[in-house]
Amino acid sequence: MSQLRINGIDIEYDTFGSPSDRPLLLIMGLGTQMTRWRPEFCQRLVDNGHYVIRFDNRDIGLSHKFDDAGIPDMVQLFAAALEGKPVEAPYTLDHMADDAVGLLDALEIERAHICGASMGGMIAQTMAIRSGDRLHSMTSIMSSTGNPELPPSKPEAMAALTSPAGTTLEEVLERAVSISRTIGSPAYQDSEENIRERARQDFERSFYPAGVTRQMAAIAASGNRKPALANVTTPTLVIHGKDDPLVPVEGGLDTAEAVTGSRLELIEGMGHDLPEEVWDQIVGAISEHTGQHHR
Repeated sequence: MSQLRINGIDIEYDTFGSPSDRPLLLIMGLGTQMTRWRPEFCQRLVDNGHYVIRFDNRDIGLSHKFDDAGIPDMVQLFAAALEGKPVEAPYTLDHMADDAVGLLDALEIERAHICGASMGGMIAQTMAIRSGDRLHSMTSIMSSTGNPELPPSKPEAMAALTSPAGTTLEEVLERAVSISRTIGSPAYQDSEENIRERARQDFERSFYPAGVTRQMAAIAASGNRKPALANVTTPTLVIHGKDDPLVPVEGGLDTAEAVTGSRLELIEGMGHDLPEEVWDQIVGAISEHTGQHHR
């Protein structure tokens, strides 16, 4: 793994495969480190002709932490958002999208395929809106447009996501199991042993709850992308689980509706995660999409 100085901050990244293959930038979601794009998943993409780049978003993992920005008052932020008032946040999804474009610049990649999951899908959409000339294609997984008219998260899913982060390793592991059981795929539940081990690895690499709060503020401050997505011409694939309680499937349907000519792939039994049992379906869909739109 390596770091590059991008937009005045340090961004941690690594790569898989050959730079001569189709470049595919993977963008992870809220509070989630790049390592959750598991190496085995990345290797399957490599085996399908991709040069895979993954990175830690700002304020998470080993990338720059915005300690000086403080911790936003999320109750106040969401109240303002619900009232249609401007939301003040240390940074927005625009800044995070520009970080991703800056990483492509630093790696001397003129155009890339991009794939984002959850908040990463929001960042990918923002890249398509702001920097579409840099993209061969976009894949948006278990994400949404920010349209306020869409159904909200299930209460239990939002409660799990906003529960206290914990302070000890054991508290963090217990919370990880609870979140996975609440928002994960009902048809493909992972073992508690696997959930705890991946959460332990996350904890040991970087435990930084303050960054998660600021990323949530960035989402709240970024508003509704649906009108702008109507002007996006980047070839778009939307993948969504039919059983997602955190970002209901309507978010994927709205994304596909917003971008003209989108392809929609709905997955039975999938919640708000990337279970190994559906990797072949996801990798196959992404690979077909990038293969068709690589220029």
